[in-house]
Amino acid sequence: MERIALISDVHGNLTALEAVLADIDARGIDRIYNLGDYVGKGHRGREVIELCRQRCEVNILGNWDDFLPALEEFGSAADNPALRWWRDELGPGQGEWLRALPFSHDFTMSGRRIRLFHASATSVHNRVRFDHDAGEFFGMFQNTPATGDGPTPTVVAYGDTHDSFLETEFGLTLINAGSVGNALDDNIPVYVILEGVLDGEEPAPFGVQFVRVPYDIEAELAHAKQVDAPEYELYVAELRDRRYRGDVKRGLPSEYHRASVTSSE
Repeated sequence: MERIALISDVHGNLTALEAVLADIDARGIDRIYNLGDYVGKGHRGREVIELCRQRCEVNILGNWDDFLPALEEFGSAADNPALRWWRDELGPGQGEWLRALPFSHDFTMSGRRIRLFHASATSVHNRVRFDHDAGEFFGMFQNTPATGDGPTPTVVAYGDTHDSFLETEFGLTLINAGSVGNALDDNIPVYVILEGVLDGEEPAPFGVQFVRVPYDIEAELAHAKQVDAPEYELYVAELRDRRYRGDVKRGLPSEYHRASVTSSE
């Protein structure tokens, strides 16, 4: 039996990442797979990328990783001062590294075909929320031009929505690993442990565990304020109160966990 830690959506929150990595180390887990969104929202994307490059065996492309280094390709995004600040905070070559990350990663564990990607089987910019329909569920297990050909998975793990859950239907298991640095279902960082026989083709015991790791939110916010990071009050709303910044900007009640949309927010 072997264990793999799945982390996702660190979003420049170095304090949360360090707390989660310390917990992973304490459990003796040495395989870490990252499901994307290293940057944006938080103010230490450069340090997060450096640490994930050192620690993560697998790194996957997220939506922020795709558009932030190339704002000019996304229309009016290039005029957003917060986005420019987060982009300019990146170190030399980090933007190119992010955009070159693979879309998905497939492997086998305990006879189950597992596929990892950031948001959906079609695009890092297509969001499938907790409140999805049957078509969206089954679509997560299909081969697409983005995932490539090969055996279709029986287990899919993704991130993007900052909303952890597990759903099983008709022998298919969908796992959302939640968010390390910007959790919106619970403001305590969460990651997932997969346990089983790695590369094993025959059925064997297989486990999925969600782990919450407390961290010093106020220390992270204090550092953001010290460096005059953009959209500080929106960052406070997300980290302290679990209120999605898009809803706060629009003066709306929290609707983040409902209705699948195409978005890069």
